[in-house]
Order: sequence, then structure tokens, then C-alpha cells
Amino acid sequence: MYIHKEGYRLLIIILAIIVIITATMVVFSRPLNFFNYLMIFLMFGFWIALASFFRIPRRIFTTDPSRLIAPADGVVCTIEQTYEKEYLDCECLMVSIFMNGTDVHVNRYPTDGTIEYYKYHKGNYFIASYPKSSLMNERSSIGMRLENGKKILLRQVAGVMARRIVCYAREGELVKQNQEMGFIKFGSRVDLFLPLDTEIDVALEDIVRNGVTPIARI
Repeated sequence: MYIHKEGYRLLIIILAIIVIITATMVVFSRPLNFFNYLMIFLMFGFWIALASFFRIPRRIFTTDPSRLIAPADGVVCTIEQTYEKEYLDCECLMVSIFMNGTDVHVNRYPTDGTIEYYKYHKGNYFIASYPKSSLMNERSSIGMRLENGKKILLRQVAGVMARRIVCYAREGELVKQNQEMGFIKFGSRVDLFLPLDTEIDVALEDIVRNGVTPIARI
């Protein structure tokens, strides 16, 4: 396991503040009392919890050109038919994965393809599991053309806690299955919009892991 690069700066700054506060207490509060020890314990406990948000466990990725692999850790919260008008402009299947605070927050491309479309949308910060959050919350949309010519749309959606979406997609870029697509800080949701003839391999409430769990076959 290692810490994702998106967490380096924040973790270093927070750790420096904690060290300064601890050093100040040691110098000016001798002898340390129970309150001092409790505060030090809580501060370092908070830092460890914060670091866990940016953890990247080492995994053996699933490589299968015939399948879409989960782009995010979490729980499948939506499987439904809907009309996607931003990129696909047609009826499609929508599969959504809800990421809670304890999930790994990196997102990965579910298959090989070419990035044809990318757009960042400002928005609100409603609960990510709310169905309308896909259109109302802050989000990034990534349109891909697969090697078989079919198109899919991926959408990173912010939530109540997630206040920053990082997306590495660039139009015209060729991407590989399980390559890093981005990072949603402090959890949220990832939507996949797929062709109607897609065979879905997961069910509602299934727990999936990015880069590991097959979720569909096109």
C-alpha cells in the first residue's frame, strides 16, 4: 500500500501543524497532563484517518478486453435505463458506484479506448447517492470511444464531503484498462453510461473494487 500523490501536500501540511502544536505543548506545558496527551493522541489519530483517504492498496488488476472493469471502489447504487444527452445522445444503461468515506478514492478507466470528450461542470454538493446528483452536483464527464467503435460515458460526481474532483483525462488521449482516470477526494460516486445491449455483470448493492471487479460486457 502507498499514498496517492494527490494527498502528499495536504498530509505534509497537516503533519507539520500537528508537530508544531505538539512541540509547543511539550515546551510550555511541562509536565504534560492528561488533556495534553489526549489532544496529541487525537491529532495524530486524525492524521492517520486522513492518510487512509489517500491510500492505494497494491492489487492484482483484472485485464479482460471483453469486459468493463469497475472504475471505482464502492457499492452499486443504480442500474437503470436513461437518456444521456451530454455525449452519447441516446438511451443507454446507467450503472452507478457509490464511494463512501472508507473506500479507496482513486478512479480507473474500465477498458481501453480513446478520450473523445471531456468537460468539468460546476454544481452542488448533495448526497452522491441521490439520483439527481449525477446532473446537479459538481462533476467531470469523460466520453470514450472503445476499440470496437462503441461509445461510453464516465462521470465523476462530487458529494457532501467531496469538494474536489481530480480528472486526468485529455481529449485525444489513448487510455488503457485500469489506468488512473482521476481521484475524488473524500468519496462520492462514479456513473457509467453504456450501450443498451451491454450485459451487466453486477446487481444492486454489490460491492466492487476498482481495477478488479468485472461489471459489464459490451
